[in-house]
Amino acid sequence: MKYDYLIVGAGLFGATFAWRARQAGKTCLVIDRREHTGGNTYCEQVEGINVHRYGAHIFHTNNEEIWRFVNSLVPFNRYTNSPVANYQGKLYNLPFNMNTFYQMWGVKTPAEAAAKIEEQRAEARQLLQQQGVAEPRNLEEQALLLIGRDIYEKLIKGYTEKQWGRACTELPAFIIRRLPVRFVFDNNYFNDCFQGIPEGGYNVLINKLLEGCEVRLGVDYLENREAWNEQANQIVYTGEIDRYFDYRLGHLEWRTVRFETETMPTSNYQGNAVVNYTEREIPYTRIIEHKHFESFGADVDKNPKTVISREYSTEWHLGMEPYYPVNDEKNDKLYKQYVELANAEKNVLFGGRLAEYKYYDMAPTMERAFAIKID
Repeated sequence: MKYDYLIVGAGLFGATFAWRARQAGKTCLVIDRREHTGGNTYCEQVEGINVHRYGAHIFHTNNEEIWRFVNSLVPFNRYTNSPVANYQGKLYNLPFNMNTFYQMWGVKTPAEAAAKIEEQRAEARQLLQQQGVAEPRNLEEQALLLIGRDIYEKLIKGYTEKQWGRACTELPAFIIRRLPVRFVFDNNYFNDCFQGIPEGGYNVLINKLLEGCEVRLGVDYLENREAWNEQANQIVYTGEIDRYFDYRLGHLEWRTVRFETETMPTSNYQGNAVVNYTEREIPYTRIIEHKHFESFGADVDKNPKTVISREYSTEWHLGMEPYYPVNDEKNDKLYKQYVELANAEKNVLFGGRLAEYKYYDMAPTMERAFAIKID
């Protein structure tokens, strides 16, 4: 065996595990099907702007140890995620806060906002009682009970139906058990203590994590797994768990995203990194303007061009890039069956969002990689 570990996948989980193994004195070979490292965090340079090729990635965490760790590798900037929602040309701040309520109803105090929301929640409760419904049967009924009709119809319904490709009345209630509601004028989307973007983009972070490892790109482990297995004592597999087992129990379902990226002849297209389009009639879910992740204030105008990406949420089919697991009862049951197969595999560790069939933010992804024992 030439290496201690063969790490299949050069994304954030694989790269973090590789860093830990290297610190423990282990040798690592990291391989990836793509022609670049970083997985979905990969940034592509366009007109001097770091473009998040696979969608916006914003690092945020309450874990001070993780925050100190990533900043020891590369400094992070002060980016604060404050998305804006566009509904029929009118703009609303997210998450739902006093700015949103003022834009929606003209209310100016927390008491006025709370009263308006409770009034609409009471209407939803009364309607369900008239129908003899004790518990919400779908996402729409759950959302109406949580936030009322105005915010649901303008800021939730259309966006959610585009995201999932189904009517809200066909989606399970558990998807939206809680909604962030703040009775303060605060547009910071996350509650975490720490957030930001690596200065120079995520490629800098991934390169630091992979220092000292041998990396081979454009190779598919599963096309020749026996030969690859002979290279190392232990395998760390970060790809789709059902693909590892040749889909013998069936296919896990995903949602995927299609991007239309365009360079614009202006220094500032929309004034914000993230603008959600919440009406159903507009086919894309949001527009990302990438320069706003790393340029602030007057710095935005230093580059006379900007790059935007329109995101389209679509049904996943075999051969497409998997993004969001469909964690309903059927798929979770199938995943557990694959876990039983995985537990029987010798010298193979499964980790990351694809192998664990779970949506992970970046910091929890790294926490998972730190939790695994290095032999």
